[in-house]
Amino acid sequence: MVETTGGGPQDGAAEVLDRPLPDGVRRRVVQIVADAFGGLTVAELPAQLRQYARFAPNRRAKFAGNAMAAALETDPLFRQRVGEKLREAQPELTGALDSGSPPPAADPLDVAAAAYVLRPPGWVKLVTAAGEEAQRADAERADEEARAELDRLRAELARAREHTRSETERLRTELESAKREAESLHRKLRSALSDVKRGEAAVRKLRGEMETARAEGHAQVSAAESESRRLRARLGETEAALEAARRAAREGRSVEDMRVRLLLDTVLDAAQGLRRELALPPVSVRPAETVDAVEPGRMTPKDIAARALSEHDPAVLDQLLALPQAHLVVDGYNVTKTGYPQMPLEKQRLRLLGQLAQLAAQTGAEVTCVFDGAELAAPVLLAPPRGVRVLFSKPGVTADELIRQLVRAEPPGRPVIVASTDREVADGVARAGARPVASAMLLKRLS
Repeated sequence: MVETTGGGPQDGAAEVLDRPLPDGVRRRVVQIVADAFGGLTVAELPAQLRQYARFAPNRRAKFAGNAMAAALETDPLFRQRVGEKLREAQPELTGALDSGSPPPAADPLDVAAAAYVLRPPGWVKLVTAAGEEAQRADAERADEEARAELDRLRAELARAREHTRSETERLRTELESAKREAESLHRKLRSALSDVKRGEAAVRKLRGEMETARAEGHAQVSAAESESRRLRARLGETEAALEAARRAAREGRSVEDMRVRLLLDTVLDAAQGLRRELALPPVSVRPAETVDAVEPGRMTPKDIAARALSEHDPAVLDQLLALPQAHLVVDGYNVTKTGYPQMPLEKQRLRLLGQLAQLAAQTGAEVTCVFDGAELAAPVLLAPPRGVRVLFSKPGVTADELIRQLVRAEPPGRPVIVASTDREVADGVARAGARPVASAMLLKRLS
């Protein structure tokens, strides 16, 4: 609704627009304000627009459009200054608006925007008419676009129908061809299934024959392996016997002769030890003196334990090694892993053998050190120290078994001492007549 008051050309200022400013008119108004910005000083601008004084007209319209429209609506002085700039820029349009007869050929949006800024009498009608005209133009343009879009869609529909018709014919042709091909494939599939069934039957037959042949082959291999093991065992026994015969032939005496000779040396050394202990004068014993004499008992390794010493006292080992023809057999890895297990095996062997060499030099006893050959990744290049015999067990033979063989090889009556913490080794050598001692006792004596 438009409200007017009488009284001259400024009466249009009292008119009020009762609807939002049309978008097209608003854009033209913002552009008029942006163009007028350059002709105004900063002091002439409202406070909220001064920050946009240095902007170009297009940037002002883009970033300060809302602020300029609000200032134009609420600040009459700013609107008056903008109107003066508009009169300078478009004198014909503004003059026609002042006279109340806008040019009929002018753009309604430009007329409405100029009327909104200048506010001549009847400006609200001009703005409203421009908005209606713009809406009508938009509607006509939309109608034309809709008709054009409808025509385009009709053309596309016709093309789609033609394409669908041709595609349907093509698919129908392909379907017929696919049906014929499927029938051919079905026939081939039935033939292939028949071939597969015949092939499966042949495979089952061949698999049965193969299983039978494999079972017979396994039986033959097992029999051959058993015969091979038997022959290998006989070959090993034969080689051992041959090696023993060769060794006996080289030494010029048999193993039994060696055992008897070693026992004889033991008895002689024991007799000489008794002579020194009894301090017998170098005179011959008279027959009569043998009647009342009491022959002292022969000391054995088992008698040493009866003395007043602790079972773990290293002095017991010294007494045992002081016996005539004493033989010390050492379970090498059992001792080293008891005393210094953190060291590599090579350094364990070198350390133990060096200490055993000193012990052999001090006591004069025969010393044999046995290592388990299963611990070796390769042959050991080792120079045995003086006075110590170093042996490694053969493949398939443990160090424990080699120690028991060494004890059984000694003649009865010879003092044999075995250093090992292994209870099975200790019990075995004790039954064979040797004296077992703990590895810890040997380590104490060596240290």
